[in-house]
Amino acid sequence: MPGPSGAVTIARRAAWRGALGAVLAFLAGHAWLHGVDLGTVLVGCLALLVGGFVAAPRRGGPVPRSEAAPGRVRHGLAEALLANIPDPVILIDRRSLVIESNAAARALLPSLRPRHPLSFALRDPDVLDGIETVLRTGEPLKTLYSPRVPTERAFEVQIGAMQGGEAGRSGPNVVLFLRDLTSAQRLETMRVDFVANASHELRTPLASLLGFIETLQGPARDDAKARERFLGIMRVQALRMTRLIDDLLSLSRIELRVHVPPTQAVDVVPLVRQIADALGPIARERGAAITLDAAPGPHRVLGDRDEILRVIENLVENAVKYGGDGGRVAVSLNTLPAEESRAPQVEIAVRDEGPGIAPEHLPRLTERFYRVDAASSRQQGGTGLGLAIVKHILNRHRGRLVIESTPGQGATFRALIPALIPALGDSKKAG
Repeated sequence: MPGPSGAVTIARRAAWRGALGAVLAFLAGHAWLHGVDLGTVLVGCLALLVGGFVAAPRRGGPVPRSEAAPGRVRHGLAEALLANIPDPVILIDRRSLVIESNAAARALLPSLRPRHPLSFALRDPDVLDGIETVLRTGEPLKTLYSPRVPTERAFEVQIGAMQGGEAGRSGPNVVLFLRDLTSAQRLETMRVDFVANASHELRTPLASLLGFIETLQGPARDDAKARERFLGIMRVQALRMTRLIDDLLSLSRIELRVHVPPTQAVDVVPLVRQIADALGPIARERGAAITLDAAPGPHRVLGDRDEILRVIENLVENAVKYGGDGGRVAVSLNTLPAEESRAPQVEIAVRDEGPGIAPEHLPRLTERFYRVDAASSRQQGGTGLGLAIVKHILNRHRGRLVIESTPGQGATFRALIPALIPALGDSKKAG
């Protein structure tokens, strides 16, 4: 008959065998119903470590010091594994009292406390009902948890039973693994909105073209004046579709390279002058004037010349189109000195004297197809993608777009790109 030490060892082995069997049963059941993913495997490993430790006997005969060390090591491994799982994980007993949780779970549910009911911190009926179902049937299941405070988020909650817990004869423990779906759902919403908006923008000019073609083939077949007028309108609509497709392709190319920072040294001064000269005649047709104020010296950045040119063109063109007829479009270029937490910045500022923009519109101006006045934008030939392109280009250049406006007092758009500071040897050569 084994002594106390041998009995404890046998009991511990039995506990670990029970925990292993429970985890394998959980994984097998989950794979049968839902397939196996990384989250499920991690939760299974966590359950094995925690379950085996909790189930091991703690009382009885004296336990030699050498026998206690493996338990502490296993508990440390369980805590380390739990801490390094990036998604929230919560282990509760059959009474829904919290046994263990990781940092991600405590950050999501600040009221989560050990040996306190889970319902004190998580009050979602679907999750709580799912726990009851798992305790009753022993089968794993998935449900959704969508907290709205402090921000709206979405989680998929995987709930599984874990045999071999404390007082394992009385019932299983339950492990909850929460997978964050917020970003995926946001991307899906953006994709659906993008397809709907792009389809709408293309459908309108296509409908106009088809209507005029049918008219020219029918009633206006022999009407020369109507033919000339309709062909002019058709040309405008075709150009509108061309601009839209060009902007969509540009946006796609920029997004593909957004994680690849540019490495070419570019002086912004000639680019600003080029755009001011090119758009000057268009501004004069509207009775407006473009003024340029560039601080002395080169203003260099690490960038893509064509993309920076596109940023300046879009900002100045928007100011000319929507800044009000007869006003002034002021373009300025400067290098801002370094601040405590930010390197020197090259600032391209474009100010108009138009009607301004209401505060509720400012955060959404860089969204695709978002317009303050949709009718006016389409009349001006806008695609609704100009500022979205600007934002993505600046993101690739590790820069940012700042928009300042007061209704009735115009608007200022400032593109900020980290300045290229030459080395001492380079400055001497340049001198």
